[in-house]
Amino acid sequence: MTRHDTTRRPPPAGRGTATGAEDVGRVPDELSLVLAQSLVGAVESSGGFAGGVYLRSGTPGLLRLAVLAGLPGPLFRPWWRMHVNRPFPVSEAYRTGRPVLLSDAEEAMRRFPQLMAGLPFPFGSLWAPITGRRGSVGVLVVLRTSTPGQPVAPADGDRLHRLGRRLGDALSGLERQGVACVWEGEPAPVQLPAATAPPVRVGRFDWDLRSGRVSADDELCAILGFEPAAFPGTVDALAERLVPEDVYGLWALARQTAESAEPVVRRMRLRGPDGRSHLLELSGRWARPGGDSPAGRLTGFLVDLGSGPVVPEAADRLPRGILSLDRLGRITYANALAEDLLGHPRTELVGRPVWQALPWFGHEAYEDHYRAALIADEPVHFLARRPPSRWLSVSLYPAHDGVSVVLKDTDRPAYTPGSLTAPGLGIGSTADRSSALYRPVALAIALTEAVTARQVSEVVTEELLPAFGGRQIAIYLLNERHLHLAWETGFPKGFLDRFDGVGLDVRIPGVETLTTGRPIFFESMQRLAEAYPGIPIDADVGARAFLPLIASGRPVGSCILGFDRPRGFSPEERTVLTALAGLIAQALQRAQRYDSEAALARGLQDALLPHRLPEVDGVDTLGRYLSGTQGMDVGGDWYDVIETGRELALIIGDVQGHGVAAAATMGQLRSAVRAFALNNHDPHEVVSGTNRLLIDLDPGQFASCCYIALDPATGVARAVRAGHPQPVLRHPEGRTEVLDLPGGIVLGIDGDASYPVTEMRLEPGAMLALFTDGLIERPGTDIDEGIERLRATVERIGAAPLADRADQVIGEARAATDRPDDIALLLAARWAGTGRTRRPPTAGAAWPDLWRTFRRPDPGSTEAAPGPAS
Repeated sequence: MTRHDTTRRPPPAGRGTATGAEDVGRVPDELSLVLAQSLVGAVESSGGFAGGVYLRSGTPGLLRLAVLAGLPGPLFRPWWRMHVNRPFPVSEAYRTGRPVLLSDAEEAMRRFPQLMAGLPFPFGSLWAPITGRRGSVGVLVVLRTSTPGQPVAPADGDRLHRLGRRLGDALSGLERQGVACVWEGEPAPVQLPAATAPPVRVGRFDWDLRSGRVSADDELCAILGFEPAAFPGTVDALAERLVPEDVYGLWALARQTAESAEPVVRRMRLRGPDGRSHLLELSGRWARPGGDSPAGRLTGFLVDLGSGPVVPEAADRLPRGILSLDRLGRITYANALAEDLLGHPRTELVGRPVWQALPWFGHEAYEDHYRAALIADEPVHFLARRPPSRWLSVSLYPAHDGVSVVLKDTDRPAYTPGSLTAPGLGIGSTADRSSALYRPVALAIALTEAVTARQVSEVVTEELLPAFGGRQIAIYLLNERHLHLAWETGFPKGFLDRFDGVGLDVRIPGVETLTTGRPIFFESMQRLAEAYPGIPIDADVGARAFLPLIASGRPVGSCILGFDRPRGFSPEERTVLTALAGLIAQALQRAQRYDSEAALARGLQDALLPHRLPEVDGVDTLGRYLSGTQGMDVGGDWYDVIETGRELALIIGDVQGHGVAAAATMGQLRSAVRAFALNNHDPHEVVSGTNRLLIDLDPGQFASCCYIALDPATGVARAVRAGHPQPVLRHPEGRTEVLDLPGGIVLGIDGDASYPVTEMRLEPGAMLALFTDGLIERPGTDIDEGIERLRATVERIGAAPLADRADQVIGEARAATDRPDDIALLLAARWAGTGRTRRPPTAGAAWPDLWRTFRRPDPGSTEAAPGPAS
């Protein structure tokens, strides 16, 4: 049984096959069954020919293809993993919680060019979020025939959306049973049901050769067109329903049985009254030894095959090789000439995926043609070379139930199709060129979307390696004449550390490719070892490509591609890889500049936030700030704690928008609130005065704010709210509630707005949580769900130190890779103090490093120093 939770490593499902052959016979687990059942229903109800289900994985922000129906998994490996922040329809459906409906390739190219760069075929697609209690948990996908000029019917989108919600409810039920509804393995393959066809019927009869009487069951009578009560029970009546030549064959079989002392089993085809062919199977013996059973009887079965499969002997007579494949790529039939053309008997072909039975058919160019046939649902024709030198004309004819492959011998073409792995041979046909170029185009498009250097490296890994069949990649960046390892995948752990920080005077290929500006290719590890004696080698077999990363004539670093088998590099491949290295270098250079500028911008924002909070007996306070992940614009969220004589003012606020303007307005508002508070104004006057000031400044922005004046000695608090989310209060015994504070409109709208004051009391042991909306908002979910989720988290954390509580409250948001908004959090916990004793402020958070390496997984958070008990 395959497991999908993050605590157990799942066994491989279908590694290297389309069907997961090593899992045959295993009972699918409950999660797989629920997903498969929902997917089959979605594909059938939407008129699709294929579909899939993406689920969350254990990696934050990463979706994995969990189930794939109607398509072979290995051919779609580049789409097994999808980050939620990528410009693909699956990501948009997940982020927004709304379906994405694409009627044809033109619409898909306009909205999602990166999808069409990878799958440049005419098809329509529907993408619906799978929503559970905590928002989107996955995406339901249906592929169907393109309908140019005709938008997807709203009813189709609504139907799929309902199925997504229903699947989300089912997954929530599994989670309540302790099933972890995340996916870590390869996608489970699902064979879709065949198209509707006449049912298969089987009729049975007994023929007494002595008397000529025939007894038939109701099904046989129905096949031959008799009413059961009207069947006369004679062989003549049976023969009347057959054509003459079939009658003679039937009597010949009876005579053979009568003359044989051995059991007889024979099969023949009979044509029924409607002209369709039926299969007849007879068995019997004239005399049985010992006489303990009836003698001279034939037992027969007549099988009505409905529309029926292709008769094998008919295909064997054709002057072309014929293969039949199901939608998962498995060979279900091969005629005699196909055996000869492919050099394998049927026993080695039938039942196996075509690229497993015929490894040469797994060439990327041929795979692309097969993808085109399956997705575009149109015939595809191309030339293929069967090693070592036999050329075949291949035609693919797709249908709902599979693909028919027609093969024919042909002469060697003037060009060599699909030559990316054939050194020295050129790319000829349009199909071959598109196959060779579409993934580099996808890489180029993806690089324009990558902002940080880490995102650039992830894109290169996801797009470049599959395009060229690589298994390893490493990126080194140049800094002060030394190359530093910045990204790696696929290499043995720690192997590349010895090359980290090498100078430009060291003779290794990663350095020389940069200093000379020339790419270096090694067809085998032996060639690499011969060229660089003594260099450490991580494998005995394989190939390597070393690419210089140079942008606008300036060295950026070097890129290493590793392959797990020896291979050649054609001139076209070398040219494409060299050009792509230039694109990667430009993207990395842009990302380095972005990282430096982002660090400076964050440093500016950090300077506007308090780095130390006052400490008084009776109350602990702690503030956290977490920047968004989208763009480098600084935000307008802020928090503050101010001593105002007898009281302690707790403030949280959020200026609309991002950027320098929002940060500047935030700084002005923070200063205004501080000035009003230090002049001992009442909470109402503080907020009203700040509102009028914002209107006078006329920055074209508005802001929300929550201001609470707390007496640490008595716990009495006076609260004012201006369009800001309600605070959460945890009582000493653990009960937690979302406060219902009346409030006024946001600041900056109406100079005469009124802001009522609400008085309440914090008991010793109580904790108050003030926050901005970035903590509770999630794409595709209602904000009330986010507030309830926060309330439950605050209630669950218990009486832990304040810093630990803040970690748990903000931890889930910190792990998210797609965080569109900034987050500010201010916690205040009252404890049993006896008086107001002023303590020296604790040191604040340090100024952030201006050099942020791009291996850092998330933008950092700023933390104001906590009080003594935390």
